[in-house]
Amino acid sequence: MARPGGGAHADARAKVGGHPLKVEVAQTEAQREQGLMFRKSLGRDDGMLFVFDDPGYYAMWMKNTLIPLSVAFVDANGVILNVADMEPQTLDSHPAQGPAVYAIETNKGWFAQRKLGAGDKVAGLPKR
Repeated sequence: MARPGGGAHADARAKVGGHPLKVEVAQTEAQREQGLMFRKSLGRDDGMLFVFDDPGYYAMWMKNTLIPLSVAFVDANGVILNVADMEPQTLDSHPAQGPAVYAIETNKGWFAQRKLGAGDKVAGLPKR
């Protein structure tokens, strides 16, 4: 997630363990690199959905990201592999605990407040 100018994102609605979340879809490499960098705020039930080209052990970091976030890595069946909390403006790596095809970033604590974690299901994911 490194540079500005990732282009416009499509919006989608996902349900994480039955909880609605409005997400911007980052499907291109440029959109995934930009992520939520330089944002000063994020709506309470908003986030970003990263769609990867192939399953993999992806990792997120928070370079140039101004707000604390949580990330959930999701497999091809829509099952959460793991959730990690991330602090702003750090280079710490937060990896997937299995082959992910999606990652969802939202406000830090969003998953924990709803008691969501590994094994919970995400519905409404776009086709890759």
